[in-house]
Amino acid sequence: MLRGAIPIGRVAGIRIAVHWSLFATLVLLASLLSMSLLPGQYPGRPAPHYWLTGTVTAAAFILTLAAHEFAHSAVARRHGVAVDRITLWLLGGMSELREEPRDPQADLRIALAGPVTSLLVGAVLLAVAYPAEQSIGPLAATALIWLGTANLVLAVFNMLPGAPLDGGRVLRAVLWRHSGDRLAATTTAARSGRGVGSVLILLGGAQAILLGSAGGLWLMLLGWFLRTAANVELMTASARHRLGELRVADAMTPHPVAAAAASTVDEFTTTAAASSHHRLFPVVDQNMQPVGRITLSDLARTPPGERGRTTIGSLARPLPDADIVTSDARLADVATTVLLRPGLDLIAVVDSERHLTGIVTATDLVRVCDRTALGLPLRDHPTAPGNCG
Repeated sequence: MLRGAIPIGRVAGIRIAVHWSLFATLVLLASLLSMSLLPGQYPGRPAPHYWLTGTVTAAAFILTLAAHEFAHSAVARRHGVAVDRITLWLLGGMSELREEPRDPQADLRIALAGPVTSLLVGAVLLAVAYPAEQSIGPLAATALIWLGTANLVLAVFNMLPGAPLDGGRVLRAVLWRHSGDRLAATTTAARSGRGVGSVLILLGGAQAILLGSAGGLWLMLLGWFLRTAANVELMTASARHRLGELRVADAMTPHPVAAAAASTVDEFTTTAAASSHHRLFPVVDQNMQPVGRITLSDLARTPPGERGRTTIGSLARPLPDADIVTSDARLADVATTVLLRPGLDLIAVVDSERHLTGIVTATDLVRVCDRTALGLPLRDHPTAPGNCG
């Protein structure tokens, strides 16, 4: 999950968020269209005409990316897979699913939904562009042709057989159905994704060096992302295998020391924090419901003269909805959905009334994975109230 994404609304109940890096993509595409493609095809027009057409076309392409991801999410929900949100960012978009598909058939349909949508969108735009040239003008028609072609390229590119691309998901589904072994299928798809990423890095490097094209740098960035994401897939598959059917209750630290959002820095540091040897704490409101997290480093950055009037709530980092779970949730689903930075993030565990009952940190997850791999009991002694991290 990308942190720093800005929620912008819901479509059919699915949350949509935009990461700040998406604006770089919008500016880059608008500049490319307005300063190169459109003037090259139809020179002599006023510059504002190019910029208006290019900016609208770039924004429309972002919308088609959202449609691609929405198709994934809609089919996932139809198959009973919970969707946290859709996030649009620098390199496109991602549907953030809270759990894995339950069978290879669902996995295949969810994976194919996005590319099929992009193919349909591309085909419709191209079909409309040519006959509409007389009515909407050649400049707008060229923009439609570019937009349709871009969607076709998006569909084809996403079908490359390597996770986390859609083609990698298709490969996983096919291997999973053939062998019945989801772990082996996921591992093969992720390794294929690393290979695809390496090829893109090499091609991008050759394009940048031999042709002097800046597009090669973009291709290298995309390849690097694919390799990184494929490595995460491998680690995720290993974690799922180790965690099996364990629940959050098996890993959580119960009754953690919590910071009240309304208390001041001085009040917290002279009471609860003073008696704890941990540095990461959940933040709760007056009803003991988790609203954020805070570290001793966050508190230390407050000038001493302001600690008596600065509240914990004003310093706390927000806690996303995905980071709040119940104790009976599958630990594997939680661990592979929420990325925990050691010492900075935590998962808040709540009861049916959303009251804080425990926390899970990166330290807890590593401990459970290691002890499970060694065949050791999950807890070698009763856990006292406190925090990990």
